[in-house]
Amino acid sequence: MRFLSFRRLLLYHALCLALSKVSAHTVELNEMFGQIQSPGYPDSYPSDSEVTWNITVPEGFRIKLYFMHFNLESSYLCEYDYVKVETEDQVLATFCGRETTDTEQTPGQEAVLSPGSFMSVTFRSDFSNEERFTGFDAHYMAVDVDECKEREDEELSCDHYCHNYIGGYYCSCRFGYILHTDNRTCRVECSGNLFTQRTGTITSPDYPNPYPKSSECSYTIDLEEGFMVSLQFEDIFDIEDHPEVPCPYDFIKIKAGSKVWGPFCGEKSPEPISTQSHSIQILFRSDNSGENRGWRLSYRAAGNECPKLQPPVYGKIEPSQAVYSFKDQVLISCDTGYKVLKDNEVMDTFQIECLKDGAWSNKIPTCKIVDCGVPAGLKHGLVTFSTRNNLTTYKSEIRYSCQQPYYKMLHNTTGVYTCSAHGTWTNEVLKRSLPTCLPVCGLPKFSRKQISRIFSGRPAQKGSDWVLTAAHCLHYSLDPEEPTLHNSHLLSPSDFKIIMGKHWRRRSDEDEQHLRVKRIMLHPLYNPSTFENDLGLVELSESPRLNDFVMPVCLPEQPSTEGTMVIVSGWGKQFLQRFPENLMEIEIPIVNYDTCQEAYVPLRKKVTKDMVCAGEKEGGKDACAGDSGGPMVTKDAERDQWYLVGVVSWGEDCGKKDRYGVYSYIYPNKDWIQRVTGVRN
Repeated sequence: MRFLSFRRLLLYHALCLALSKVSAHTVELNEMFGQIQSPGYPDSYPSDSEVTWNITVPEGFRIKLYFMHFNLESSYLCEYDYVKVETEDQVLATFCGRETTDTEQTPGQEAVLSPGSFMSVTFRSDFSNEERFTGFDAHYMAVDVDECKEREDEELSCDHYCHNYIGGYYCSCRFGYILHTDNRTCRVECSGNLFTQRTGTITSPDYPNPYPKSSECSYTIDLEEGFMVSLQFEDIFDIEDHPEVPCPYDFIKIKAGSKVWGPFCGEKSPEPISTQSHSIQILFRSDNSGENRGWRLSYRAAGNECPKLQPPVYGKIEPSQAVYSFKDQVLISCDTGYKVLKDNEVMDTFQIECLKDGAWSNKIPTCKIVDCGVPAGLKHGLVTFSTRNNLTTYKSEIRYSCQQPYYKMLHNTTGVYTCSAHGTWTNEVLKRSLPTCLPVCGLPKFSRKQISRIFSGRPAQKGSDWVLTAAHCLHYSLDPEEPTLHNSHLLSPSDFKIIMGKHWRRRSDEDEQHLRVKRIMLHPLYNPSTFENDLGLVELSESPRLNDFVMPVCLPEQPSTEGTMVIVSGWGKQFLQRFPENLMEIEIPIVNYDTCQEAYVPLRKKVTKDMVCAGEKEGGKDACAGDSGGPMVTKDAERDQWYLVGVVSWGEDCGKKDRYGVYSYIYPNKDWIQRVTGVRN
């Protein structure tokens, strides 16, 4: 035993002596790639040699080491010569032996990959070599680390999205999220949420999906004083908890003044909470881990109840419900044809509100039937009521009618108006507009008992006259050397007046109406030299009163034909150039246009198409001086109305044979008359 021990001591002593002779040194490598060779390569490496290569690359990279040639002394567990690859705290591989054998720990085609950015490679040879060994030739390079892939299942992985780049990676978040200061966790900005409605729902962010990490959310329910808020958690309740410590990670907490409920976490929903307050704060906190689904709560505010309401007679209340409480509002309206009456004010609707003390803001108003008021008067007409008491309330009826026989209603409407629900008198056709009473034309009260004349005529019956005029009656005489008509030649409206209902020439009549003139208009194609278009219109300053002696004449519906008997009236000269005392009239036939034109050829006077002629071939009946502007009328047998054929214009002397009277023809000028006056039959 002693001998063996002595031998071992000698062996250990020799080994220590050998180790003490080893030549060791270190090489620092900081490049992204490089080459490492055993000392003396490709010659045999020396004994008692130790070299360490410390390889460092930037963060975000790993080091890949592979061997192109490997030839070292073989030994059990690489006790003699070896190449050792390691990090700061871990041996990655130990190699020795030859590549030609498969019983030794040679690297072969295997590459060594460091877990981080540092790798240490150490070559060691002992004190002796049994043969000649050529050592090794190795290469290294920095390779990028795919942090996104490698950290997929780690707690330090990106919360939402991971983006790898050469030498590193970064995290980003989904829309609506913010990257936390740890640069990997995604949180939300969820503070300052304000709820002011009387009912509502509040949830954790992204509910029912997992709520974000590292977030602090605050929600405030702030209602008017007088409300009391109650809370109810619904559906899923899932907040990260701990089996031993109450809510150390994530939690929800509720505050109302000095009262606090919570913190709450876990999978069991809290019981309903009656806060008895109008202002509530809800706080929710999550840490940087977990995949819990969060929470959802509904809230409802209630206040003091107000007494039940009864709608007014002929009215209703909306909304109609069994119970009304603080801040509830109701709208009072009335049935069709009725209006809300409150404090002597009529309105369509009226609103009241339940106050916090349980009283209504106002009393229920009443419903009053709509009153359309006294209907407007109708010019030249009258109104009659359909009821005895002359009611003007909703659905009452009135009827407008025109003063007959002098006026008729435009459009032949019924004239019946009904009091509408809007408080207006309404007609089915005219709506809210009043009817219009138009003068009746061509229906004189007095019928002609006999045919009389102007020249060689007899007095006309009282009440059968019309006020008419010709253009040449409305201007002063022109200078023969300067026959052009200027405005200065026209009569001024103040120079004359219109007398309607006149029968006697010199003495006044009780039925006369003296009317002022507003303006004068001559036909635009009037020629004072030839009497072409000898028509003039006189606009009155006031409307005449229609009666048995004043009534308009109708405009012609069609051209007049030869032989039609017409009546001409006026105060023109008679025998011995004397003027009659009362209005005279004469009945004569319309003459063929060509016949009349030929009669005036010898006199070199022209009869144009805007003129019409009347008289008898043998003469004796004609208009004369002083009759200018007077009417030529005839009766339409079918319509039983008198209409205007022409206006006394010119002629050659009075009542001579083959000298017919010439009149301004109304029919071809009807459009101009209607356009200027707006008058229709």
